[in-house]
Amino acid sequence: MERLEFGPVDHITVGTIGPPGSRVFFLQASEGTTVVSLIIEKEQAHALAVALAQLLDELESHLELPPARPEEIPPGDLELRLPVEALFRVSQIGIGYDQNRDLILIAAQELILEEEEREPLVVRFWATRSQMAALSRRAIEVVNAGRPICALCGQPIDPEGHFCPRSNGHAHD
Repeated sequence: MERLEFGPVDHITVGTIGPPGSRVFFLQASEGTTVVSLIIEKEQAHALAVALAQLLDELESHLELPPARPEEIPPGDLELRLPVEALFRVSQIGIGYDQNRDLILIAAQELILEEEEREPLVVRFWATRSQMAALSRRAIEVVNAGRPICALCGQPIDPEGHFCPRSNGHAHD
């Protein structure tokens, strides 16, 4: 399995391109002049944010580490760097921690189609706990900035309206 390793990265973020309902989500990091952008799903962005927040909480409580300081990361460092050119679409994301370096790892594996006969590429981003805390907050903000969710069926509501199967033909406010 081919692997690309970056870290510690200078910049790491989650962002989107496109209007709500047609947004493409990206996990992006840079080290020096190298910028790597990966396409992720909205659900992957949310799961990554939650997992990072839980890992940070566990590290602080079990290893008695000082709290991560996401406020140290300037807001501009959480924006996607343009132009965004995706290296690949992500199938799986994993996280880890290196206690000796006090860095958190995000490992993203490429989605390979069945007809492709090759090993997937894996990209590994190492970043500080403060960078990952800021990434976690940013990912939640980006996920929540999309279309509103129907309280009845849990599906997104499009700007043109929404057919809710649970409304049983009745309009709701």
